[in-house]
Amino acid sequence: MSTNGITSLHGDKKTVSGEIYMKNQLFKTLTSAAFLALLTAGSGLAQEIRVSQSEAVKAAKEKVQPDYPPMAKQLHLEGAVQVQAHISESGTVDEVKPLTGNAVLMNAAVAAIRKWKFTPFTADGKPTKAVADLSFNFKL
Repeated sequence: MSTNGITSLHGDKKTVSGEIYMKNQLFKTLTSAAFLALLTAGSGLAQEIRVSQSEAVKAAKEKVQPDYPPMAKQLHLEGAVQVQAHISESGTVDEVKPLTGNAVLMNAAVAAIRKWKFTPFTADGKPTKAVADLSFNFKL
């Protein structure tokens, strides 16, 4: 006889095994819920706010334009490149993630964005981390 994947030969053990299984499932569910709660609100980690490209460009105090890669010039590569910039509470760029575009051009855009400096973004009057998608158009 099988109850929820637990095999038992005796009727009494079947009930006990089923109760243990149910308690184990409840424990897993509660543990998962508690873990998710810690990750979202109770973890103490700063939340990032999403800002538009225009908001990010307005807040940029230092904007370094990407250099056109020599190889891209030789190959006559053109096109748009989009990156995602993660901005710290102090306004520096913590991380840049490539989103779309030619890989040769992408490296130049990522290198340039890493040098940008922003006026810190705020939430509830306090400096906060921010995320912005930024685009560059490479044209010869």
